[in-house]
Amino acid sequence: MTATHANQGFHASVQSALQRIGTGTSVVRVPRGKLLYAAGSRGSNVYLVLDGYVKTTTVSISGKQCLLSIHSPGDLVGESCLLNSEHYESATAMTPATLRRIPQSSLFKALDDQDLYGDFLRLLTRRLCEQQQFITHLVTDNCEQRLAFALLRLARKIGVQQPGGRVVMTQRLTQEELAGMVGTTRSRVGFFLKNFRMRGMLEPGPGSLMTVNVPELVKFLNTRD
Repeated sequence: MTATHANQGFHASVQSALQRIGTGTSVVRVPRGKLLYAAGSRGSNVYLVLDGYVKTTTVSISGKQCLLSIHSPGDLVGESCLLNSEHYESATAMTPATLRRIPQSSLFKALDDQDLYGDFLRLLTRRLCEQQQFITHLVTDNCEQRLAFALLRLARKIGVQQPGGRVVMTQRLTQEELAGMVGTTRSRVGFFLKNFRMRGMLEPGPGSLMTVNVPELVKFLNTRD
């Protein structure tokens, strides 16, 4: 099951459970580029993405920003506040975004539904596995390989499948954002992207969107030293 299909399953389950308990939630709309919440802020709500894209970021002690993830419809955002009522990361709308704000009390009540409980555990477990896999690449791969893996991960997350294994990204990502995801500089990301295009792993897409040739990207990762 792809991440998108899994998200849709959780989305349907949580919406059904929340309708049954019938209280506590509300819909919020966040303009593009605006914060949903900031790192360090206190909160008791989690958010279900209904439409649009939301990115989560954090900042190192030295002030360098790290792009943690991009959240698409069906994703849950802000669950870090379940630990100590404080957000570890910042969440920003990459596009105009619509989310359902769910208080902790409503979420816990909804989780009495066994179907939702299972979907919730699978969602969190899948996210944990993705993070563990990404950490492995950060530790063991060089910058170019990390960028290739990040593009493959993003293609599966926010891409639209095309013939021949090609995937068109549905959201434009800046070189700064990619650099923050793989831990390098914007100039090096630009150099690597140029190399990927020359090797047929990336192709021009509609507008300023990127098209990823997934088979070629996988081949590159499988033949790395």
